[in-house]
Amino acid sequence: MKLMPESEDLQDYLKESKVVNYSHPLIKEVAKKLFNNEQTDIEKVKVAFQFVRDEVSHSWDIQGTRVTCTADDVLKHKEGICYAKSNLLAAFLRGEGVPTGFCYQRLMIFDTPDKGYSLHTLNGVFLNSLNRWVRIDARGNKLGVQAEFSLDEEKLAFSVQEDFDEKDYPTIYTQPNDKTIATLQANTNAIVMYKHHLPEYL
Repeated sequence: MKLMPESEDLQDYLKESKVVNYSHPLIKEVAKKLFNNEQTDIEKVKVAFQFVRDEVSHSWDIQGTRVTCTADDVLKHKEGICYAKSNLLAAFLRGEGVPTGFCYQRLMIFDTPDKGYSLHTLNGVFLNSLNRWVRIDARGNKLGVQAEFSLDEEKLAFSVQEDFDEKDYPTIYTQPNDKTIATLQANTNAIVMYKHHLPEYL
């Protein structure tokens, strides 16, 4: 699939926002431990990706009820669903000058269509050293889910099953989808939200 940036201006993928708040002291504190001036952009992306994937739990996997949204809140509590984790990864990388956007898939929430669908969020990053975009998915690995940092072929958390009406959206957006952020802000129990209140379409 050919990735399509929403904007041709890479500066649009470096902007700070209320949810991608990379100037927050906690973000900056952890960034100092993750990054150094000797790292290439590829190394920075890999380090940030692995940290968010492995050190921040996916709420459903741990059956955690806390709902996190802003990057600093995700980092503080070390948990969140994919919408939240993608905000943190974007914050880390934008803070290091790596253009980072938001990508989406429409997936079955569980294992069959009758149980419903939801949007899934991952990130697109622009690697200046390679002059191209790549997608990475820091959702968090578990049995049956094995996302990796890969430049040769995508190794995402989920492969889209078009026969089941799942969909891969090619656009790399400059900001998180409004529906996903509104969902995080409107809910107080992550388990209930995950089961019943995730948006299905962009």
